Amino acid sequence: MPVSDQAFVTLATNDMYCQGALVLGQSLRNHRTTRKLVVLITPQVSRLLRVILSRLFDEVIEVDLTDSADYIHLAFLKRPELGVTLTKLHCWTLTHYSKCVFLDADTLVLSNVDELFARTELSAAPDPGWPDCFNSGVFVFRPSLETHGLLLQHAADHGSFDGADQGLLNSFFSSWSTADIHKHLPFIYNLSSNTAYTYSPAFKQFGSSAKVVHFLGSAKPWNYKYNPQTGSVLDQGSGSVSQHQTSFLNLWWRVYHRSILPLYERIGHEEVHASPGHTTCLTGGGVPCANSAPTADGMCADSTPGAREPCANSPEGSRQPWPAEDPLERTMVVEESCASPGARHSEDQMIGWPETETSAGVMCDPLSPASPQFADLTETQTSSPPADKAEGGPREEPLEASPERPVDATRDPSPPDALEVDLAISVSEISIEEKVKVLSPEEQRRKWEEGRIDYMGKDAFARIQEKLDRFLQ
Repeated sequence: MPVSDQAFVTLATNDMYCQGALVLGQSLRNHRTTRKLVVLITPQVSRLLRVILSRLFDEVIEVDLTDSADYIHLAFLKRPELGVTLTKLHCWTLTHYSKCVFLDADTLVLSNVDELFARTELSAAPDPGWPDCFNSGVFVFRPSLETHGLLLQHAADHGSFDGADQGLLNSFFSSWSTADIHKHLPFIYNLSSNTAYTYSPAFKQFGSSAKVVHFLGSAKPWNYKYNPQTGSVLDQGSGSVSQHQTSFLNLWWRVYHRSILPLYERIGHEEVHASPGHTTCLTGGGVPCANSAPTADGMCADSTPGAREPCANSPEGSRQPWPAEDPLERTMVVEESCASPGARHSEDQMIGWPETETSAGVMCDPLSPASPQFADLTETQTSSPPADKAEGGPREEPLEASPERPVDATRDPSPPDALEVDLAISVSEISIEEKVKVLSPEEQRRKWEEGRIDYMGKDAFARIQEKLDRFLQ
């Protein structure tokens, strides 16, 4: 039975972390969660990834600290080094939900974890590095503007002892280690994939019961290369990947290969065949067009004839549910469309999505009913069985298609140098690479003059301080 007032929440700060958010969202769908899925994104996320995220998540919400309420902006100005942390704290503002579970984008759900909603705030699992602290990759919380304000005040006054959200949250919820044992989640809800467990008998005994795996550390699953023929990540040459970590990495890539790559292909196909239009909005039968002028009968002026699509500006338009029809039948009106990824018949090719000067934000109505339709995502079968799993390692679950979500891309907040990704796909190897558009000094100066500053990227406080230190030496 769907529960509409509770949600799983994650955060993607750029296109690379969007890859993790997509796999996380798909893993929750695969294990039949009954809760809503919400992803917070920053302005750095490109238009393409916003559209793809909207197909998996019920809400895609942009968080721009420089364009937020005064008390948020002031806290950010005082502690610019905590930009990502303050963005993550924005989850407490989702007050249209009564309770939420936050999952970092570098986590993977291995079985249904809806039982976490029976826990109270702040419930979390101990951190393997210092068990008297909780790990902030998975936690249960209750959205509250009052709590959000107190957290920001605490951040402004005390900062974070580790420079990130985990230090801040542990100092704010300082009684977690001693006050209530019921707020201590079992370790199986936040199992660190790359920890060298000194108590190996425990992993052999309990590892197969893991429900959420967390890919801690600098090397994320999307940093590895994957062989779809063997169903295993490729050896990076470091020799530091344990057998049980490899099994978790293979599970992540299996979801990405079977469910996320077909989604990329579908979006690319839809956009290539989209009709050119004068508005930046994606519409389908029954989907309100929020950025078009209605005609005399209340219909959207840019709607496809015969589709009878009400405009969001009309009273009834904003309340239209997503129709129970084939999602492939939708009509899409876009100002700019991405190039086709092309057919995957060549032995080795690069799928590079073009750099766009603008990108459309995606905001979904949290009150609209969920779609009963599921995307017909083709599962690409491997030609040979996957690599053996480690003893006590994770169970393999069947993958399921994710429900199509309505897309309303009417905003255009993303900066022109938004981080994008290149997908390199061949018969024996798949990899995900960062693609950054390098700005000239003149373009960078113009961005600063226009107030478009990447506080969480190259314009971060720490990097500015490094430049000043070099200049003063």
